[in-house]
Amino acid sequence: MKRSNDIIIFVVGSFLLYFIFSLICIFSEVNFPAIARINLLKDIIQNDTRSINFEHNQNDQGLIPVKIKGVSSKDISLYLRPNLITNFNTDTSKVVLENIVKKLDDLKNNKSTKIRIAFFGDSMIEGDLITQTFRKLLQDKFGGQGVGFVPIMCPSDKFRSTAIVKISNGWQVENFQSSLTSKNLFISGYLFKGQNEWVEIVDHTITDTQINIQKNLFYGYANFPSKVKVNTENINIPAKEVFGKILLNNQRSGGIKISTIDNKLPIYGISFESQSGVFVDNFSYRGISGVELNMIDTALIKMLVLKNSYDLIILQYGVNVLFKPDGKNFNWYAKLLKPVIQKLKNSFGKADILIVSTADRAFRYDGTYKSAVGIDSLVKVQAGIAYENGVAFYNQFATMGGENSMVSWVNSTPKLANKDHIHPNPSGAKILAENFFNAFIKDFNKHPFLSSRQQ
Repeated sequence: MKRSNDIIIFVVGSFLLYFIFSLICIFSEVNFPAIARINLLKDIIQNDTRSINFEHNQNDQGLIPVKIKGVSSKDISLYLRPNLITNFNTDTSKVVLENIVKKLDDLKNNKSTKIRIAFFGDSMIEGDLITQTFRKLLQDKFGGQGVGFVPIMCPSDKFRSTAIVKISNGWQVENFQSSLTSKNLFISGYLFKGQNEWVEIVDHTITDTQINIQKNLFYGYANFPSKVKVNTENINIPAKEVFGKILLNNQRSGGIKISTIDNKLPIYGISFESQSGVFVDNFSYRGISGVELNMIDTALIKMLVLKNSYDLIILQYGVNVLFKPDGKNFNWYAKLLKPVIQKLKNSFGKADILIVSTADRAFRYDGTYKSAVGIDSLVKVQAGIAYENGVAFYNQFATMGGENSMVSWVNSTPKLANKDHIHPNPSGAKILAENFFNAFIKDFNKHPFLSSRQQ
């Protein structure tokens, strides 16, 4: 009997190991040649060539969808246009981001309110790149002071200039990679715990030093009440809240230092906001594709909406999906991302959702850097995901300049991108942000209330 059990354990264990390595081969740049030959998922992934209900132009080898059957008011080819936020409506004079545009119009006309944008992305927005320019332009036009949400720590702390973070050395970290089953992870992909640990954050975006800045602590579920210390004052933290938000102070200072009492309380970060205005929270996480957001507990998101609502959710991913130079089939990505979009739609209520396509990424082919051969296919898939889920889309690849634009950016004077041919440098990120802001304002200017007041 024991021998039979050993055989079963060996077979099941071997299957699980091969399955895990198969996933690694498919979804990462790590390559195990021996495993690749017997990849359990290879045939499933590669043989899945189903389209996303597109008709195709015969002149482009089936890469570019031109329309969708049976939907006369929609035109998928709109996704090809640069500098355009679209919901594929053939009437391009209509507002796409209706929820946030209406609220921005109210704010523009002196209605005191807070408008929040959650900007999710990978290393393309790390260090507050793109988002820092987008935030500043929005706040200059519509009002607001404050950098928004800042995590306790992240890999980009050393080069982020909009918020300076200093921490003690004993913080415990859980994230998308280290905690695959945690229900306490925040939408940033992180949580932090520590006993008698401290963090000091200074917001460097504040230009008006005469206004009060609300500093709110974001935290997660704990079985027992806890405390944090701000200067010499202890602030009580209630227990058993799926997501909690508590005001630490509302002073003119742009900085704050807190200390923990125990290591039971999951802490996410601190938000910096003025009483009214527009706020853009940067939720960057290096190396991901966006499907990881499905790990976030739905109950946490719904409580977040009640206590810290968002009016626009932006998802900017793609360069980590282009991990193979010869990759052209991304239907597997559509399968994995669709549930994430539906989850965000169901959880974030009335918030507008906008998918920003991948920017250009180049690989070396025959000794010369060129755009990834599959980038058109990926942008098509991202547009298809947006269309099928009824969310907005922005083609950053086309806006950046399209094919081989990354190569041009790397070789330009001054340089606009790094030599890895993946990441724009701060100057390039500023251009991407300005282009995106201009497309955003173009959509805002379509608002009918705005037109009626101007007449």
